[in-house]
Amino acid sequence: MKTILYKANERGTADYGWLKPNYYFSFSNYHNPSKVHFGVLRVLNDDFIMGGGAFPTHPHDNMEIVTIPLTGALQHKDNTGGEGIIKAGDIQIMSAGSGIQHSESNASATESVTLFQIWLFPKIKNITPRYDQRTFDVTDRLNKWQVVVSPKEEDNALWINQDARFALTNLSAGNTIEYKNGFDGNGVFLVVINGSVEIDGNTLNKRDALGISETNQFTIKATADTELLAIEIPMTI
Repeated sequence: MKTILYKANERGTADYGWLKPNYYFSFSNYHNPSKVHFGVLRVLNDDFIMGGGAFPTHPHDNMEIVTIPLTGALQHKDNTGGEGIIKAGDIQIMSAGSGIQHSESNASATESVTLFQIWLFPKIKNITPRYDQRTFDVTDRLNKWQVVVSPKEEDNALWINQDARFALTNLSAGNTIEYKNGFDGNGVFLVVINGSVEIDGNTLNKRDALGISETNQFTIKATADTELLAIEIPMTI
């Protein structure tokens, strides 16, 4: 089992007034040659968007883009007709494919939004762009994994153009949980949304992350009430 620790206080940062992002990987004006990607995981931004803040219409192509709101509500519009508002408990996915134009904005003029935006390199390039979102019951992730993104039909999750799985759990303090890969040989990028855990001798606190590879399963122990995101991805682009 190989691990790479990503401490929250070592992430890249920026301050655009209305937008305050934290970057786990090189993005925009932040460049760290040792943190460009983890397998096919290219971007994980932890964003704070003030009330009224908005990303104007901009293009993407050949990227699988997953948005996970943590607080507040985010509005999305794109040139395929995709449109919706997502909030905590919702997951959004967009396959940029052969090319898409979209905008994102805080759905409130006064309340802030916090979210994870995650980009994965696709399995197949230049597919027809697509958009989807779903509300998940957060009670179904108490001390167990709730798969929210997966190409496997049996996972009953949002479909993604990659051999990747996103899973969430809310662990009670003192509990342990095992993660087992859905795809043999994949790595897992594990993010502590809130709380603290121990994994293979590593202690992770709020917003810390651990890149895990060369194993198909591992055990996590919660040392406090904890929210976790597991992003399972192929390690070869």
